[in-house]
Amino acid sequence: MSSKKRTTIYDIAEKLNIAPSSVSRALSNSPLVKEATKKLILKTAEELNYKINTIASNLRKGQSNTIGVIVPRINQNFFADVIAGIEEASYRQGYNLIICQSNESYEREVQCVNTLINQQVDCIVVSLSVETTDYKHLESVLDRNIELIQFDRVAENIETLKVLNDNHQASMEAVSHLIEQGYKRIALLEGPQNLNIFRKRKEGYLDALKNHGLPVIEELMLANAWTTELGAEATRKLLSLPQPPDAIFASTSDFAALGVLQVATEMNFKVPQQLGICGYSNENFTEITNPSVTTIDQHSVYMGKTIANLFLDELKNTDTSVAPKTVSIKPKLIIRNSTLKNGK
Repeated sequence: MSSKKRTTIYDIAEKLNIAPSSVSRALSNSPLVKEATKKLILKTAEELNYKINTIASNLRKGQSNTIGVIVPRINQNFFADVIAGIEEASYRQGYNLIICQSNESYEREVQCVNTLINQQVDCIVVSLSVETTDYKHLESVLDRNIELIQFDRVAENIETLKVLNDNHQASMEAVSHLIEQGYKRIALLEGPQNLNIFRKRKEGYLDALKNHGLPVIEELMLANAWTTELGAEATRKLLSLPQPPDAIFASTSDFAALGVLQVATEMNFKVPQQLGICGYSNENFTEITNPSVTTIDQHSVYMGKTIANLFLDELKNTDTSVAPKTVSIKPKLIIRNSTLKNGK
């Protein structure tokens, strides 16, 4: 196996019998180098197949042209699509991504932040883990003058650029749809209330009940049911009640809704006739389950593009006195067979 030595500025300097600093200046298009000398150095660099180390060059300029992205789980359709949107919009402007996942662990999230700081990224984009209640690691990003953008799951009291879904409105629409289909005992699978998105979704659920004159029934609201397994466990409890719900809104995720559907099938509850099911996030599998699952699309690719464009716009912004912008994106209720009790 042959290993060909990479050409350096010292090789060019040696061939032309000039100082390496002059070569470096010429390759950086410095006005301190005479035009004739610059042309000669560029011609020699091309002959020797010299490749500029863009990473080192960018770091010397104080930028890496790199955006770090931290998500709870890469294998969820929502987060994968957000990443795709960020990549599509930022790549056209010469930026690359470094992607990390916290696996819903606060400790891993802190490690990811530290890794990205050490990589000298220009921007960190983060959606918080379910365990995150302390935000010192986010403050350390700001202390180092690295751009910080929070999306979806955010620390509301940390002043940064934020891109959110209107979770309150989406939940109100979902629960209102269930009520309009004739469901009256609607259960809620809720997520950890330390996260803004799950608080807003619960508020939307409660407001929809209130707006339609339905009572709030505490035993129908189960906390921290945000995975398939936890969704299934919660559903077994709910369907074993003396008066079980006639609909379940899995406000946490479509994975929780999948757990609901599995248990409903096991316990011989007919969906949607005896039990309506609504999820959240529009994961790909919700179209192909039997029945297909009503859910909420969060426009995740568009969210990713919005994040990237916010960062690129911020690079041009010289007014630091203005409060960081928050962008709210309106999700869309996707009605499918799992909630069509009256057939339409």
